[in-house]
Amino acid sequence: MSPIQLPDYTGGSLVNLVAELEHRLTGASASERLHPDIAKLVPSGTTYVLFLLDGLGSQQLGHIDAAPFAAARVADLDAPFPTTTTVSLATIATGLPASRHGLLGYQLYLPEAGGVIYTIKWARPWGESVELDHESFLPSPNLWERLTAAGVEPITVQPGNYAGTPLSKVLFRGCRFEPAYTIDEMILATEQLAAVPNRLILAYLPHVDIAAHVHGQESDEYADALDLVSEVWTRLEHRLANHVVLLGTADHGHVDFPESAAARIDGVHERSYTFYGDSRVTFVKGDGAALARELPARWFPLDAVVDWWGPGPRHPQFAARAPDGVLVADAGHVVLHRHSDKRMIGRHGGLSDAERLIPLLVGTRPE
Repeated sequence: MSPIQLPDYTGGSLVNLVAELEHRLTGASASERLHPDIAKLVPSGTTYVLFLLDGLGSQQLGHIDAAPFAAARVADLDAPFPTTTTVSLATIATGLPASRHGLLGYQLYLPEAGGVIYTIKWARPWGESVELDHESFLPSPNLWERLTAAGVEPITVQPGNYAGTPLSKVLFRGCRFEPAYTIDEMILATEQLAAVPNRLILAYLPHVDIAAHVHGQESDEYADALDLVSEVWTRLEHRLANHVVLLGTADHGHVDFPESAAARIDGVHERSYTFYGDSRVTFVKGDGAALARELPARWFPLDAVVDWWGPGPRHPQFAARAPDGVLVADAGHVVLHRHSDKRMIGRHGGLSDAERLIPLLVGTRPE
């Protein structure tokens, strides 16, 4: 039974990359900066473009269509726990680990909502919307507000259909949201916005993550998604002004799981426990020790895993939102409850290298 490798929140994770950029732009940061040996790999500039490639973990850079990213990788970082999009995006938006920003998982137990919500759409598992104050969910001041107070303009360039969604309201309070409806618009907007000094621009594309979830990493659709985001990266390398530093990273990696890898929680248990989190690390309200004996998973009570979300001081609602423990699926397995998406091939959320390790990419200009 292999030991679990936790994220290095002291200088080797996504939160530390955000802190490094914040410190360079403002002279201060809310979390520890990158370890010096990693920080020296990041060039200095007056504007930084951070290109977040959803779902492109370090171990996926061996794919033939990921060659431009493999060439740009200078180091590996750790995604925060759990290794899932909304947790990592909240880490970027706040410059804090999940222990401090309070968005503890993709499926999140919120006492004020009376149960579990899915943090992509901020709705109940069966799709019903939930009345919440999305804009005040994350701590204040967030990263964008701290940058603005220091005279640095924060901007995010994203697919236009994300504008005004509950998730965008949660994440981008105080950040200019620049919608793009084509790849050409994405590149042009990023290029033009980055031409102005003293900005931090977060560019985001979801294509690799979607293709991996739905089709898996051996599919033509996955290769096409890699081709598309590679084109954006390469064109930005050629077009950004000299004062701009182009960086890239991801929110998590991906692992393909066949249908036979899925273990389903018995319906009797569904009535006795509250399940949330993700299929690779299932959060449980209740004592899950007996469940682990029926599933390909290990049970860890909360006191054994509390630091997985990061160091303190903890969010005021951490204890109320946290589970009593977690079921960590064995290698090659996922654990599904009645509200899990059973159609997906690609999955993440755990702490295996394939899920946790994310690349630090540095763009280069042609000679």
